[in-house]
Amino acid sequence: MVEEEAKSFPMELNEKGGVENNGFVQNEAFDDKETDTSSQEEMPKTCIFDVDPAAAEELALKPYAGMPKEVLLKFSSQARYRVTREILFWLIIAAAVMLVCATIAIIALSPKCLDWWQASPIYQIYPRSFKDSNMDGNGDLKGIQEKLDHITYLNVKTIWITSFFKSPLKDLGYGAEDFYDIDPMFGSMSDFENLLAAIHDRGLKVIMDLIPNHTSDKHRWFQLSRNRTGKYTDYYIWQDCTQAAGSVAPPNNWVSVFGNSSWQFDDVRKQCYFHQFGKEQPDLNFRNLAVQQEIHDIIKFWLGKGIDGFSFSAVRFLLEATHLRDEPLVNKSQNPVIVTAYSQLYHDYTTTQTGMHDIIRSFRQTMNQFSSEPGRYRFMGSDGDENEDIEGTMMYYGTTFIQEADFPFNFNLINMKNLSGNSIFEAVNLWMKNMPAGKWPNWAVGSPNAARISSRIGKEYVNVMNMLLLTLPGTPVTYYGEEIGMENIASESVSEEHINSDPVVVTFPEKSPMQWDGKVNAGFTEGNSSWLPVNADYQSVNVEVQMTWSNSTLNLYRELTSLRNNELPIHRGWMCYVWNDSNVFVYVRELDGLDRAFMMVLNFGQESTIDLKALVPNLPSEAVVRLSTNFSNAGKAVNTKLIKTEMGEGLVLEYRTANPVHAMETFQGNCFVAEKACYSSAFNLLYVNC
Repeated sequence: MVEEEAKSFPMELNEKGGVENNGFVQNEAFDDKETDTSSQEEMPKTCIFDVDPAAAEELALKPYAGMPKEVLLKFSSQARYRVTREILFWLIIAAAVMLVCATIAIIALSPKCLDWWQASPIYQIYPRSFKDSNMDGNGDLKGIQEKLDHITYLNVKTIWITSFFKSPLKDLGYGAEDFYDIDPMFGSMSDFENLLAAIHDRGLKVIMDLIPNHTSDKHRWFQLSRNRTGKYTDYYIWQDCTQAAGSVAPPNNWVSVFGNSSWQFDDVRKQCYFHQFGKEQPDLNFRNLAVQQEIHDIIKFWLGKGIDGFSFSAVRFLLEATHLRDEPLVNKSQNPVIVTAYSQLYHDYTTTQTGMHDIIRSFRQTMNQFSSEPGRYRFMGSDGDENEDIEGTMMYYGTTFIQEADFPFNFNLINMKNLSGNSIFEAVNLWMKNMPAGKWPNWAVGSPNAARISSRIGKEYVNVMNMLLLTLPGTPVTYYGEEIGMENIASESVSEEHINSDPVVVTFPEKSPMQWDGKVNAGFTEGNSSWLPVNADYQSVNVEVQMTWSNSTLNLYRELTSLRNNELPIHRGWMCYVWNDSNVFVYVRELDGLDRAFMMVLNFGQESTIDLKALVPNLPSEAVVRLSTNFSNAGKAVNTKLIKTEMGEGLVLEYRTANPVHAMETFQGNCFVAEKACYSSAFNLLYVNC
């Protein structure tokens, strides 16, 4: 009996009619009002159950929120919980591995993102002519800051400011007196720092000019060199020259870019110094390593200030042959004594000498020290060799293994001797077919050293040239004022009153003040006069009035920059030549995987009609005019068998196709792509291998 009681024990459950024990008050404590009087007289019914102790413990222990560790451990080892836990664990591991693999695959397959100097047009500013803030008639840095909203209005994100170093302003400031200071005409270093901060606050970038080849003869280095002071003695190129009967016999026949001998006798040192440009701009001796280090220090100084890049100019003149031989005559029959013009000699010993590219690459290496921070790549541009030597110009890109300039600036479209569809094609093709694989092209149609589009080729071609500039592959460079179609000022309007007795300015009528509005001095200055006269057409050709005209040059420019920024085929796609003749140049922009393409039909001659369907058999019979130099045509559907263009008219045609031109065997030799990318419509992303 004792054994049986050990195995089981009675459990009694009191049942009271309809009364529930709440667990906090004993049965005896219930108020009489809560129970029936008759029930109190009844004896409680007793139910007896035999319960196994182990089962009782199991009934008592069930998972509940907030259970202690000891209770939790009793359940964690049970199969139903352990298996579930292991399944979830391995699912999480598998998902993490898949996520990592997908990330690696996306990174591996994704094309290189276009850098800031590739993604946006570059807007070139000649600071003396952009905006005057202090009424002295000269543009300045504060004036540029006042007009930054104009840059963003153009959908442009990169500004290129030409030289503003302290300078005597001979050759318009390209010979620096102090590379570490701002010329007072343009403001102060504080003004520059404020401008730089304002530029970056707007998400813009800025590059600046640096001409390392020479300095001003007022530079401290030159003053020390002419007096043979310490290390500065050989900072410039000095040679003995004979002086007799009041004339100087130079060491050789070398001629400066501006004409006449490139040697100038110095009364202090009693020797001749070498100058590739004006006599007030002596050439530095880049065979002296101390001179090279000085330029590296200058680069570091301005990069440390926060600028985003440099344009290095006149770099082909950095070195000269040490043997000082006479340069060969272009015309062998010409009397050597009367050679005075730069074009009369082959400049075999004064340009592009061995070792020059090594110096430029060293500039790149210094700039790379400031490019390690994400998003802060420092751009490097350079000028190239003369237009005739395209292979020499391409060397400025560097090699596959050694980086040099991001690109040498391309002035082919400026240097054309005549305008036609054929000449435009030749200028574009010359660059594209010679550019090294994987490099990035660039284009300019205006420059501080060339006549404006309106004056060079005619007003009627301004819009179509801008359309060409902004739809070609690569980085477009716009010279200030070309977005509104400014013209050169007439040479006879340049007087001593305006040029402050600086005779060089007369030869640069393309530097007239920016035309902001129809007020006096075109809104350039509130002073009485400007350093150069404003063009007489400023009341109709200005920013303010063109903002209100739907069919203006300014609004077309904005539409084109927007198209370039937002449409992948134009931003980074293929370019294929379709047709060119004396009147028109036709090319297409496409992207692999995207069924939408754009065809540009640009007229650089007379009225023309062309059958595009015959040229590209798979072309749809109808296309839509996405943009036109005549805004009223935008949105219209046109028959591709009959495309008519007037003189100076440009069309951007949009159409859909499953047969891109670059995939057609007929056009294989006519297609180029710089940063290849393919589009996946399924995932809405770009990838490389297609």
